[in-house]
Amino acid sequence: MRNRMVLLVAVTAALVAGCGDSESGSNATNAATAPSTFTDSSATPPTDALTKRGAPSSDAGVTVSGIRIGHQPGFDRVVYELGGAGTPGWIVQYADQAVQDASGKLIDVAGNSILEVQITGSAYPFDNGVTPYSGPDPATDPSAPGVAGVYRSAVYEGTTQSFIGVHADRPAFSVSTLTGPTRLVIDIATPE
Repeated sequence: MRNRMVLLVAVTAALVAGCGDSESGSNATNAATAPSTFTDSSATPPTDALTKRGAPSSDAGVTVSGIRIGHQPGFDRVVYELGGAGTPGWIVQYADQAVQDASGKLIDVAGNSILEVQITGSAYPFDNGVTPYSGPDPATDPSAPGVAGVYRSAVYEGTTQSFIGVHADRPAFSVSTLTGPTRLVIDIATPE
């Protein structure tokens, strides 16, 4: 009886915690355990479409373990959940074509614009023991009207390459990182 009561309390707490999370997304991975990244009331829509760069920490060895998509007023958000050591670096910019690193293969990406995401400081999953993302490719979420899909690619020479298909013509975007767990966050402006 006591074990049932403890289990009931734990399940109830998990359900109540989940109800307060306004994360949207039918393709959210690890949604039950991951903190919300879509309820940031201080976040403002991005204002420019210039290339964004950030340097990885010296101990970086991250692997993409999840991809989530959501919407807030004024922007859609793409979150790359990362496992491993350190914090990632990034180069995020618009590209005329989605060309896969190493192979040169063209990737068919839906939408009017292609936002190329390079996550630097990446490690192969067999090097850091992180289970890599294995969800849909592309990841989509109808509640995020500006994102046509998030396409992933493999790690190559310390960089994970991904492409975000965007419905608009090169809208403004911003890039940031969050911790607990480590995440790379890309906000893409949408008309409201």
